[in-house]
Amino acid sequence: MRAEILSVGTELLLGQIVDTNANYLAQQLPALGLDLYYVSQIGDNLGRLADAFRRGLERSDVLISTGGLGPTEDDLTREAIAQVFGETPEVQPQLEAQLREFFVRRGRSMPARNVKQATTIPSGTYLPNPVGTAPGWWVEREGKVIVAMPGVPHEMHKMWLEQAQPRLAQLITGGAIVSRTLKLAGVGESHAEEALGELTRSSNPTLATYAKSDGIHVRLTAKADTAVAATQLIDAFEPRVRERVTEWVYGTENDDFPSVVGALLRRKGLSLSVAESATGGQLASLITEAPGASDYFVAGYVAYSRAAKEALGVPKDVLDAHGTVARETTQALAAAAREKAHTDIAIATTGNAGPTASEDQPVGILHIVVDLQGRQVCQETRYSTTRAEYKRRGA
Repeated sequence: MRAEILSVGTELLLGQIVDTNANYLAQQLPALGLDLYYVSQIGDNLGRLADAFRRGLERSDVLISTGGLGPTEDDLTREAIAQVFGETPEVQPQLEAQLREFFVRRGRSMPARNVKQATTIPSGTYLPNPVGTAPGWWVEREGKVIVAMPGVPHEMHKMWLEQAQPRLAQLITGGAIVSRTLKLAGVGESHAEEALGELTRSSNPTLATYAKSDGIHVRLTAKADTAVAATQLIDAFEPRVRERVTEWVYGTENDDFPSVVGALLRRKGLSLSVAESATGGQLASLITEAPGASDYFVAGYVAYSRAAKEALGVPKDVLDAHGTVARETTQALAAAAREKAHTDIAIATTGNAGPTASEDQPVGILHIVVDLQGRQVCQETRYSTTRAEYKRRGA
């Protein structure tokens, strides 16, 4: 079955926000056996929205929209769907009561304009939204399905998982597609693909590599009559893939660096501190994204200036000899952080984020040192990018 995603909101067309909803849904649809053919962004205009829904119904079997379900005059998704089907939205008393109760629980009365969120058309039903005021719509007509969900990501995710996805699963036949992702670090995409060799030419499961912000993703995708059968195909294929890239695999699916590193530190009973210059505090921020990081993360220092590095414990003669950006300075910074915080491990960064070279250090250079109980590992890398991206990638 063909699927199409409509992302609604003028703010998308102006580039004011990124369409993460379409990205999320695109990753969800294969598991239902839905083939995504089109993704469109439409502004808050009734005529253009109605045209987009008409066009979608002509060329797709399942049309999923996000956004435009709020209470304001420019929230027009409901009106557009009603116009396409020639129906008039009607207030549903039960839904209106639920919305009023939503406001009461928060110590407020419901504004009159929110009543429009309690409407559906006769041929449609509403999808409950327990975490917001924008219920979704589910409309079936002549073998076609429209699923309209709110644009707020966490509201859309919950509605998709608890309402829309189960309903679609009951309607769809003709096989299932299952994907699994291995996440790699410390290797480039071309090198990873070379290591995978002939496996990249497999037809079912298929294999594809992607360069992402958290490393290289290797996605395995299988299609079969059922999700169970597709999963079995991946289970049989995955060991062959892992054998080729095992030294770089750090996780799967929703694993991320903070959680994986945190789990390793917790399991080994090791404590961690950081001293940052080049990354400006982003490394500490990243580490503390993992729940329970206080189990192992002790302290973070942002020693940006020479004076701050000296105050933390970097010897003056090291700074005189090598400057504030150098491997030797980073080594001394890591040792100083580990001693000051009394941790097993310390990580330090120095570098030059640009835009001009300084102290004979080229723009984009980054020095990283990991100090494990006095044993140090040093790495030097370079990034040709903006200051903000330099700090993010460095962290």
